[in-house]
Amino acid sequence: MATAASPAFGVAARPLSVREARFYLYTALFVAGNVAFPALCHLVPGGGPMLLPIYFFTLIAAWRFGLAAGLATAVLSPLANHLLTGMPPQAMLPVILAKSVLLAVIASAVARRFGLSLVAVAMAVLGYQLAGGMVEWLLAGSLSAALADFRVGLPGIALQILGGYAALRLMDRPGTV
Repeated sequence: MATAASPAFGVAARPLSVREARFYLYTALFVAGNVAFPALCHLVPGGGPMLLPIYFFTLIAAWRFGLAAGLATAVLSPLANHLLTGMPPQAMLPVILAKSVLLAVIASAVARRFGLSLVAVAMAVLGYQLAGGMVEWLLAGSLSAALADFRVGLPGIALQILGGYAALRLMDRPGTV
């Protein structure tokens, strides 16, 4: 399996194969993170829509471990969250699943193409938000609903870009996963 060099730091991100036990271990950890982080964010009034926490570990999984890990995290996280906490509401699941899958696809592609940089992470996050907004507009039939993540979720978009970049930088250090 090919690896993508990170031009900024020279460390290769290695996609995980579904044939590896590590794939299932890391996917389970990322899904758990995507359940725990939203639970913490929902302690703050409006924290879910404002901080967009359900996408954070999908970004990390797709960027660091490739498309398969990203897609597994993208699909399993909203479903696990809904089954365990009732959030997101069932009516929002199609939109959140679509955005999560778009994030996994875009983050994986940007990581392979550009490597790790703050600009590249921003491209992935803004790319999935733009594409996801269009999908939400089509599904909901409301431009206002589609723009809500941009209006209300600016802190979450910033958190994904800055926090995602910081987490990925830490993971790129020698001796880490």
